[in-house]
Amino acid sequence: MKYLHTMVRVENIENSLDFYCNKLGLKEVRRVDHEKGKFTLIFLGAENSDEKTGLLELTYNWDPEEYTGGRNFGHLAYSVKNIYDVCDKLMKSGVTINRPPRDGHMAFVRSPDGISIEILQEGESLPPQEPWLSMENTGSW
Repeated sequence: MKYLHTMVRVENIENSLDFYCNKLGLKEVRRVDHEKGKFTLIFLGAENSDEKTGLLELTYNWDPEEYTGGRNFGHLAYSVKNIYDVCDKLMKSGVTINRPPRDGHMAFVRSPDGISIEILQEGESLPPQEPWLSMENTGSW
């Protein structure tokens, strides 16, 4: 398993970039605008980060929203060599797969404290397969 990023939601891109980049010293690695979903993702890295690992993901939702109760914290993300094997092991250990890897690429689980954890397939997505393909989402992720 490889650590990828931590995601936090931000209310103001300029204020956040001023803090994280100008004051804290992180650098913008990449930015993606999702017009259909109405949000922007900005990935920041420290000196020892590369373009894919050890990043902070700032998520800016275009529609205003007040974040209370930790809602601005999004998730931790890890990549794995085989998402199906990892999800199977987790499930056999009693972990609920909140968002199954139906696409062979992405799944979500929660820690005992309710922290959302994204699991991503390294490289290309695996071909969709059962039981994951027909498994429904459970709870929130």
